[in-house]
Amino acid sequence: MKKILLLSLSVLLLSVCTFAFQVTMVTDSGGLGDQSFNDGTWAGVEKAATELGIESRVIQSHEQSDFVPNLSQAAQNSECVIAVGYMLEEALKAVAPQYPDTDFIGIDMGELGQPNIRTYSFKEQEGGFLAGFIGAAMTNTGIISVVGGIPIAPVQRYEIGYRAGASAYNQIHDADVQVLVGYVQSFIDVQKGKTMTVSQQSQGADITFQIAGLSGLGVFEAVKSAGEGYYAIGADMDQDYLVEGRVLCSALKRIDNAAYYGIKDSYEDFFSGGLVTLGLVEDGIGISPMTYTRDKVPEHILLEISGIVYSAKTGVLKIPETEEELERFVVKF
Repeated sequence: MKKILLLSLSVLLLSVCTFAFQVTMVTDSGGLGDQSFNDGTWAGVEKAATELGIESRVIQSHEQSDFVPNLSQAAQNSECVIAVGYMLEEALKAVAPQYPDTDFIGIDMGELGQPNIRTYSFKEQEGGFLAGFIGAAMTNTGIISVVGGIPIAPVQRYEIGYRAGASAYNQIHDADVQVLVGYVQSFIDVQKGKTMTVSQQSQGADITFQIAGLSGLGVFEAVKSAGEGYYAIGADMDQDYLVEGRVLCSALKRIDNAAYYGIKDSYEDFFSGGLVTLGLVEDGIGISPMTYTRDKVPEHILLEISGIVYSAKTGVLKIPETEEELERFVVKF
């Protein structure tokens, strides 16, 4: 009898181990180590794995042709699959219907209309606005800049918000700060990011907002090489530590929270499809605490930033999302 009981317990334990909940993250071509978008999402996956006691793994994509086979591979062995980045949107739409019992989470995507896909998008323009306002307030040359990766929708929202923030500063302070904008057409070319930053610096830009994924690491290299008086602005994660004292601030996008809550709902069987959009109101967008530079920013600018956040959260300030809205933008808060 004891042998039968022990055998039954062994089979039960083996079944539990065999069918442990697994989540798999599929990166975009930037991959882990970008210290930005993919790393931020993975932080949310790791948090969920630790707190929920589930298994997690990552599949790296190196080029666009990897997206469909990587998502398919992930879905074959996982209860929950996370597709990281707008570039995977079409692949996710193609793969998810083939695996109706798998929950899919798309980060930085629009509504995909599948019951087993939940997508998260962000109001990047709000984070870009805060960064642009601070950049305009802190420039010594009157010229700030943007280095973008590929001009996809989330990146363009960042850019528009950044330009709007500089416009708001100009309107409030009767200034004339100019914004240079360039795209390196890649999220994985660090050298191109550095080269474009140096070019913008030669045109007078002393503060550069990187929205280029892995390519954005080149922005930090260029700023570090340029010496005192030149600053970078980070994106997605708190990147202020990358060049201590020379990263003015970072526009935060809580992709880690999106991944964590999506996984948690899948694990607890509360998952549903649809689009979830996060901004300042939902604490999905913000600005870094400026650990290494806060003492360099005048107190009245910090107070104005607090006022901007409050006005945006209460609906008094509508931050432009499109070029058309930016053209009509007048500060009212």
